[in-house]
Amino acid sequence: MRRQLVSAVLAVLLFTVVTGILYPLVLTGVDRIAFPHQSAGSLLDLHGQPVGSSLMGQAFTDAKGHPLPGYFQTRPSASSDNGMASGGTNLGPSSPSLLTSERDLAAAYRSFNHVAADVPIPSDAVTTSGSGLDPDISIANAQLQAPRVAAYRHLPLSRVETLIRASTVQPALGILGEPVVDVLTLNVALDRLP
Repeated sequence: MRRQLVSAVLAVLLFTVVTGILYPLVLTGVDRIAFPHQSAGSLLDLHGQPVGSSLMGQAFTDAKGHPLPGYFQTRPSASSDNGMASGGTNLGPSSPSLLTSERDLAAAYRSFNHVAADVPIPSDAVTTSGSGLDPDISIANAQLQAPRVAAYRHLPLSRVETLIRASTVQPALGILGEPVVDVLTLNVALDRLP
């Protein structure tokens, strides 16, 4: 019995060292060498200071929570862009609360971006994401926001559209999903303009 107990304890210790210490260290080392930017959190810098991760949506608002007109805005968030409160609304498509919320968000989007009533609004502009922290918006959403940003920053619309194209992320393997615009990358590119 003692011999079996010693063998079991040694096996637990060996597997703890191999799977709990050595394996994670090897993977971390390989990750740091093969994917240095991603393993550091995909952080973006502006003037030498980190401003956020391109993997996580963040609000571009003033101190009172109002959207800043010189920046592209991400999807509406059910969690107020608080990573600790990540999650969707859990409202179904027939929920009266969801329909009211979408109508209110559509009206606010039209007003903020000066979009006419007959122009279709992309669904990602009025629906929250599953996590509430999506970093991307659709190309259509970015194109509707572009005139507002260009006018506020006194830039030619063509310059802003060029930045949208440069911040567009293609689908994985060219087929999984649709092209999207990384909002943080786009807003950092705007701030880097002379």
